[in-house]
Amino acid sequence: MSARIAFFGLGIMGSGMVRRLIAAGFPVRFHTRDPEKAAAFAAEGGRPAASPGDAVIDAEYVVSMVADDAASRATWLGPQGALAEVRRGAVLIECSTLSIGWVRELAAAAAAKGCELLDAPVTGTQSHAAAGELRFLVGGSAAALEKARPVLAAMGKSVVHMGGTGTGAMMKLVNNFLCGVQAASLAEAIGLMERSGLDREKALDVLLDGAPGSPLFKTIAARGRARDFTPVFRLRLMAKDLTYALNEGRQNGIPMTTADAALRLFREAIQAGNGEKDFSAILEQLLRSPAK
Repeated sequence: MSARIAFFGLGIMGSGMVRRLIAAGFPVRFHTRDPEKAAAFAAEGGRPAASPGDAVIDAEYVVSMVADDAASRATWLGPQGALAEVRRGAVLIECSTLSIGWVRELAAAAAAKGCELLDAPVTGTQSHAAAGELRFLVGGSAAALEKARPVLAAMGKSVVHMGGTGTGAMMKLVNNFLCGVQAASLAEAIGLMERSGLDREKALDVLLDGAPGSPLFKTIAARGRARDFTPVFRLRLMAKDLTYALNEGRQNGIPMTTADAALRLFREAIQAGNGEKDFSAILEQLLRSPAK
């Protein structure tokens, strides 16, 4: 019989991940407060649970893919939380993008229950999650990772063991910090091009065909040209990740000036009502702002 799995977080990424686990033959128990999602995933072979604590009973692996520290804390340590009921020896796989401080606190709480935590955030998009092509950035013990490899293999194409607890989470923050700064810099470049009288489309072609034309720039620019900001990665979550990265950088003696500048622009976009759009909607922010 395949190992029993509990899963939390049926959002843009988690939905694809849990479907991959079900398709791979794992018995999956999940918790969601959304009755429509509960019915949909039950129809696909998952088993709904009344609470996180209920979901983890007898689970050998517990996977979480939620929005932030607060959601993760509520899932694991809140009323009827998962850690209260988790079985000794279970491997906890936290795929959310979180602060290092919370990851270490959670790892200590897991150890007190006789469990091991892997911080295992992912790179990739909704389509990668649906296709089982995510990359896992893992922090934690090599032994726990070896136990979890069959579970990770059902959801992703590769695993990078970054080191001990917190290293996977740190790598993800570095990754998203760079993505956020690049997006903000492209937004400023487009704003400058338009206000200085350059033809936007011609100027974008020059940038994308030259040295600045990174894969991320090309993806963001394509969404901007189409004016399609359907969320693949929500703008408010990028702001959250920049905040976490900024805090970690400062704790390590790095001023993080570019992260600080990018975060200000993302916060302005949230205040303008764009937090639920894709983070590429940052391209529109300077065009909405009045010239100074």
